[in-house]
Amino acid sequence: ELTRSIVAEKKITCLMVTHNMNQALTLGNRTLMMDRGRIVFDAAGATRAAMTVNDLLEQFRANAGREMNNDRILLSG
Repeated sequence: ELTRSIVAEKKITCLMVTHNMNQALTLGNRTLMMDRGRIVFDAAGATRAAMTVNDLLEQFRANAGREMNNDRILLSG
C-alpha cells in the first residue's frame, strides 16, 4: 500500500520484481515474465486485466517451452 501511495503522489514509474504471480497481476499496469534472462511474455492493458494466475503460468509454458516448477511461485497466492 505504501508503494501505491508514493507512486500516485509523486507520479513516478516503479519497477517491482516479484515471484508472486498474484502480486504480478494485482499491482501495476504491465507484467513481464522472464526466463533465464530473456523476456518470454509481456502483457498490458485489457489483455493483462483479464488474466488469471493460471493464464500467466500457461503463457510461461507456451513461450519459455517448459513448465514453471518452483513451489514457492506456484503456491503463492
